[in-house]
Amino acid sequence: MPSSALNLNAPRSRTTPRHAEGEEISILPRIFEEEVNIAIMRRRLSPGVEAGVTAQLQAERALSFAWLGPAGDALRAELSQHLHAPDACSELIEDIVTLADAMAYLFDTDTVGLRLRRMDGAMCPRFHCDNLPVRLVTTYHGPGSEWLPERAVNRHGLGAPTPEKPEIVTDPGAVQRLEVGDLALLKGSGWIGNEAHGLVHRSPSVPAGQQRLLLTLDPA
Repeated sequence: MPSSALNLNAPRSRTTPRHAEGEEISILPRIFEEEVNIAIMRRRLSPGVEAGVTAQLQAERALSFAWLGPAGDALRAELSQHLHAPDACSELIEDIVTLADAMAYLFDTDTVGLRLRRMDGAMCPRFHCDNLPVRLVTTYHGPGSEWLPERAVNRHGLGAPTPEKPEIVTDPGAVQRLEVGDLALLKGSGWIGNEAHGLVHRSPSVPAGQQRLLLTLDPA
């Protein structure tokens, strides 16, 4: 993927990183703005998508699907083969393929990395930054990913925990959480010029007896 597609060579602004949020798809390209670390499109899932999600949650075997390749028909075929109760999942599959297509278009790449997982616990429970340029996350069911505005972060506390490290969160009341269906582009420390400013986030705790269905997409 050409680095110019990610605006990776632009100098880093000295303004405080912030977020962009809205209900239109046009909010997502704001991730290219130097000072924006997370762009969130608020949305509600359709009943058809929710039906496909329910099919994944009710299956006896937990879902863990990974894909690295082009978006489009090949991805659609793989999803149809690997999702539980595929006859009930047509709208969920189309939603995932549409997001993969959008990710490929937005970041000018032919290849995307995708993971769709059902889980009953936190995957990355400690606040951290991803060492990659950008990632799209959306939660189809369960608690959404949590993130911190820059004003509530002590970056000296990031990394492997040790006794001398300070707490990462300076204001527990500032922790933000994505809602079911929200689309969020998270800018990481692998975005050139953003090495010291990657979005600080974590997986949420999942209450006992509940499940979470999470999709992540990376331009590759």
